[in-house]
Amino acid sequence: MPTVIEGTGAAAGLRFAIIRSRFNEDVTKRLLEGALDALRVGGVRNEAIDVVIVPGAFEIPLVASKLARAHRYDALICLGAVIRGETPHFDHISAEVSRGIARVAYDYGLPVIFGVLTANTEKQADARSGKGGVNRGYESAVSAIEMANLMKRLATVPGRVRVARHAPRKRTR
Repeated sequence: MPTVIEGTGAAAGLRFAIIRSRFNEDVTKRLLEGALDALRVGGVRNEAIDVVIVPGAFEIPLVASKLARAHRYDALICLGAVIRGETPHFDHISAEVSRGIARVAYDYGLPVIFGVLTANTEKQADARSGKGGVNRGYESAVSAIEMANLMKRLATVPGRVRVARHAPRKRTR
């Protein structure tokens, strides 16, 4: 039987930072409320949660990088909402935010959860932010708890996988 390593477990004793975009504020406030609910249900105390507000989704990766560099958190949760308009702006912002968040996770070996809604309409964003059911903020926090626990387990599996947080490598051209 193979060894199965999962990130199950409670969140008590873990530290989280949530980065929330202010743009599309009604939506992102609901995402934040959902994320906070999930962390509290998981056993995280308020003192173990920091919330950082940024102007828009584009600013999320920069702040995530700064927080990851502090080595203070077990996971970061990135929350925002980019809603399609009449120009290609949506496509550019969505792509760069996705790439930036992924890069922070790869560079720091830290779970950085993508909770940025990319919706075609405000109605879609509302539906995915808890106004009428699903709250992707809640789901993002559940993923953060699971990934934080998984990374801790991977760091302690003898003779298997060693995961260490590190500063990002210098990039050369």
